[in-house]
Amino acid sequence: MSARKRSLHGLVEKWLAPTLAVPAHVTQFGRTAAGNRRFVCVEVSHPTCPRALFFFRHDDGFWQVFPPPGERPAMGYRQAA
Repeated sequence: MSARKRSLHGLVEKWLAPTLAVPAHVTQFGRTAAGNRRFVCVEVSHPTCPRALFFFRHDDGFWQVFPPPGERPAMGYRQAA
């Protein structure tokens, strides 16, 4: 997948399809409590079908519509001699 398709601008165009008459607006942004990862909420206020999506920045620097996986608890074991 090209970088354009995973950039925030590219994803907003793909998922929300803003136009000059109905532009996209950032309504929220910040960092998640778990993992301190960036997020942005973008809204398109179309008169018949308003839409908003959250976008999350992943460790590879690309934006996605799903949050990155959190750190999960792990168990280990020591091999007995």
